[in-house]
Amino acid sequence: MLEDLFQKVKARMGSEEPQQGFSKMSVPSDLLFKCPRCQQVTFMDTFRENQMVCPNCQYHGRMTVAERLKITVDNGTFHEYDRDMRSKNPIGFDGYERKLEALSKSTGLTEAVVTGEAEIMGEKCVIGIMDSHFMMASMGSVVGEKITRAFERATAQRLPIILFTASGGARMQEGMVSLLQMAKTSGAAARHSDSGLLYITVLTDPTTGGVTASFASLGDIIIAEPKALIGFAGRRVIEDTIRQRLPDTFQSAEFLEEHGFADMICDRSHMRETLSTLLRMHREDSETEETV
Repeated sequence: MLEDLFQKVKARMGSEEPQQGFSKMSVPSDLLFKCPRCQQVTFMDTFRENQMVCPNCQYHGRMTVAERLKITVDNGTFHEYDRDMRSKNPIGFDGYERKLEALSKSTGLTEAVVTGEAEIMGEKCVIGIMDSHFMMASMGSVVGEKITRAFERATAQRLPIILFTASGGARMQEGMVSLLQMAKTSGAAARHSDSGLLYITVLTDPTTGGVTASFASLGDIIIAEPKALIGFAGRRVIEDTIRQRLPDTFQSAEFLEEHGFADMICDRSHMRETLSTLLRMHREDSETEETV
């Protein structure tokens, strides 16, 4: 019965003629932005000029790697690592190669994270940026390997490292191989820390699953963007497990800061200056310069 009703409504709407004086008008998909938090609509140009931040509720929208680099690092200073590294299909998951190829064409990326060296207001560092537009920035073998190599290069060159995290967690298409990346990246982060070097994580919306449970939570300084979703398992899974209702602010950046899991919340418009200040304060030669 419902199927018949649906077909009737669909046929009626498809054959309905526009009223006199009006014509059917299509709105370009890139003209307007509807905030997923407050549901307010604004012009896309305004949203982009505001660094992808909702002017109504200050929700920080998801950014591509290119957009993040543009507002964070000094122009012309970024040199990418491991650009040609691509995922295989270690467990023979059906259709995985086709999906990766399609995403590569649509996003211009070879994987869900981009790593490299850059300068932020003159301060040199290694930087990694996860892009949720590529398979929700899930962590597979190549994502884990690129992050591990970034840590190793930062350790060898005695450089600080900054990672912008945004992920749905481990990549199911790679099975156990993806879960192993948690241990591998955590080990690389530990060796970097043992060398006395600075590691900063910037948690963006969303940072969840195995990424939260590994390198995203291991930073010496953990910064979160306002209103970002940060957590491990989903709200419903946790509530069903503990048989309790969770606070409305649970797994938000503000909740994490309040309970000591994040050191600070930083607005995107101040992120570049904040990172530069932290890098300068922890620079190895800073004490020598102050003494001189």
